[in-house]
Amino acid sequence: MTSAPRSRTLPSGKPRPRYDQDSLLAVAAEVFTERGYDGTSMEHLSRASGLSKSSIYHHVEGKEQLLRLALERALDPLLESLDADDVTTGRAVERLHHLVRRDVQILADRLPYVTLLLRVHGNTETERWALDQRRRFDRRVAQLVQEAIDEGDVRSDVDARTTARLMFGVVNSLVEWYRPGRDISPTALAEQIASMVLDGIRT
Repeated sequence: MTSAPRSRTLPSGKPRPRYDQDSLLAVAAEVFTERGYDGTSMEHLSRASGLSKSSIYHHVEGKEQLLRLALERALDPLLESLDADDVTTGRAVERLHHLVRRDVQILADRLPYVTLLLRVHGNTETERWALDQRRRFDRRVAQLVQEAIDEGDVRSDVDARTTARLMFGVVNSLVEWYRPGRDISPTALAEQIASMVLDGIRT
């Protein structure tokens, strides 16, 4: 005897959502950001997605894997941007300009995931891993600022590490107000921010 097919509607009568891992990660990123990772249960994720817990486990091993995959959506392109051709060749100040522009566009494209990345506190192994990756990024930016100072294109009275933090503090502040499609285009925004943060430290 075959079992009855699963209902295509939720108890509310609404259509049962069809999820793949990508759409599940988008929901998880929003819930983690809103409630915090520690304050999020599988029940919260189930209610937000409209999926049963068993359906969620069909896609991932558990809550922490969801967090890891969501954070990778932000970290992977950010770390890859450090190795782009226009960030690894030429004068350091121009490479900084390209890096800021590129990362503003990444933030606009992956806004929910970058927002989540900036909210982690280091309470779990995955969060500590994410913070380590952020520190790795910060060190590379500071090295680039120092190269620009050594080449004479950035003022010698600025501290490389502090400058790197301030530069990307401006970029990261976009998660508080920027809304793609409603505000300035990512390309124009990237150019405006890159020019603004670098004009203040050029010789």
